[in-house]
Amino acid sequence: MAIYSASVKPVSRAGGRSATAAAAYRNAEKIVDERTGEVHDYTRRRGVEFVESFAPAGITPLPAAVLWNLAEAAETRRNARVAREVLVALPHELTAQQRSELAQDIAQALADRYGTAGTLAVHEPDSEGDNRNHHAHILMTTRRLEAFGELGAKTRDLDSVGRGPLEVEWIRAMVEERTNRALERAGSAARVDRRTLE
Repeated sequence: MAIYSASVKPVSRAGGRSATAAAAYRNAEKIVDERTGEVHDYTRRRGVEFVESFAPAGITPLPAAVLWNLAEAAETRRNARVAREVLVALPHELTAQQRSELAQDIAQALADRYGTAGTLAVHEPDSEGDNRNHHAHILMTTRRLEAFGELGAKTRDLDSVGRGPLEVEWIRAMVEERTNRALERAGSAARVDRRTLE
């Protein structure tokens, strides 16, 4: 049995966080926050294996610095949710390229369902931790990306008390299905299961 993990978390100003800082850290990039003037420079960070921007089908993805500054500018509230992160375990049974392709596949499914854009970063296991802990940080906007490259309406699906849990379950099932498909294509007998031990 391969390792399964998929979680969804907001990036909120209420917690003192910003989309530009979150993206710079996860992507090991330098991003200047145009709203605050802060420089988030994580270019010396190690362990980031693959980074890519994504967008809904038919829309050109935006570079991380452009996208996350747009996300910050679109929100006026001091406690606004400026991004959403989906953190996904990637099977160590796959090669680096297969893991990157799986992360891209998952990110595209999210973009197409919610109309959002974002950046994904595939991370290698920490040198002090479990050497099987390959994972992807999929950071996505809380607003839909319009065809002309602007952020539009807020996506409320994951915030809704009634709909939110169903959407999280859809994400977890989608990650399970696509991960198992990737393992099968790779010729691995390993499979993941999103169900708890109970």
